[in-house]
Amino acid sequence: MADGERTAMSAPRNPIGPAPPRRGGSIRRTTTIETTWPDGRSGMLTMVGRARDAVTPVGGGAPRIAAHDEFRARLRDRTIAEIEATPARPKIGQLVGARGGGHLRIRLDELMPEERANATPLHLIIDDVSGASLVAGWAWSQWSDEWGQDREAAMAAQGMDPASMRKRMEGVCHGFAPGSSALSRQGMSTNAVPVVDLRNPDDPEGWHAFTQQDGAIGMRRARRIDVWKDDLIRIDAGFQDSATHPDGGRVAIHEYHLAATADPVSRKMLSIEVQPRVLPFPECPGASASAHRILGADLADLRAEVLKTFPGTLGCTHLNDMLRALAEVPALLARLETARA
Repeated sequence: MADGERTAMSAPRNPIGPAPPRRGGSIRRTTTIETTWPDGRSGMLTMVGRARDAVTPVGGGAPRIAAHDEFRARLRDRTIAEIEATPARPKIGQLVGARGGGHLRIRLDELMPEERANATPLHLIIDDVSGASLVAGWAWSQWSDEWGQDREAAMAAQGMDPASMRKRMEGVCHGFAPGSSALSRQGMSTNAVPVVDLRNPDDPEGWHAFTQQDGAIGMRRARRIDVWKDDLIRIDAGFQDSATHPDGGRVAIHEYHLAATADPVSRKMLSIEVQPRVLPFPECPGASASAHRILGADLADLRAEVLKTFPGTLGCTHLNDMLRALAEVPALLARLETARA
């Protein structure tokens, strides 16, 4: 059996399925960043980001939309060439030239600090451009058997040695720890798992609108954060990176489920359970074992605490992003309580 085949068989392949129906008396934030290549693989990619905060009445029923934001952007080599937001933000055009993974988040906070301060849906989806743009190109692997070879050839044409590039990845996360199968040439053959629609047919209003990607090469990063409060703050969250497939439907490369609680007075994390449902390499799930290290942290401080607590091989890039997004739970709770008043 080839190394790549062993990797695919050993990596987690247990997608959780559609989102659960909305819970009465809760608030749900959903986000998507959907990527397509209207000008082909060598052209700029188009990103459409959408995010919505929906409050469900205690007795259930149709949600009340507490906040909704959208952006449309064009990127080349992960660098923003065009961007606009709905509702409009006067300064968003100044993000042109910023590169995902190259201090985009810092630039966002410098230009529009109120977005982070107010935990707006727009802040989360622009903050997520770095991760989404990093993963997006994987969608092509589902449509071309030569994707890995083409990628290495393109790197070589730009004077980059693929072996050296893989070496540079060593230690950036748990999945790329020294000795990981992810660092081998064969490790590029990653784990693609068929997944069903995230939208639950029993709860058609549980998500905002998706962009139809059927029949075309497309990538989607989707997040869901459900928050409610009884004797504790309760959090149930999901994360998925998926791509279209030429045979129809979608396949995922990353999926996590997370359940957590926090103290309603101190807002400190009390418990957390992370389930790695789909990940590319067999080493990747090991990062979840470190999640307990965040217990005792203040929810509002999680963006900084996660970076400090899970550096390098202690963390997973995608799990870290999922944990960082929980910093917005206090703002979601405030919107939930406002809606109840």
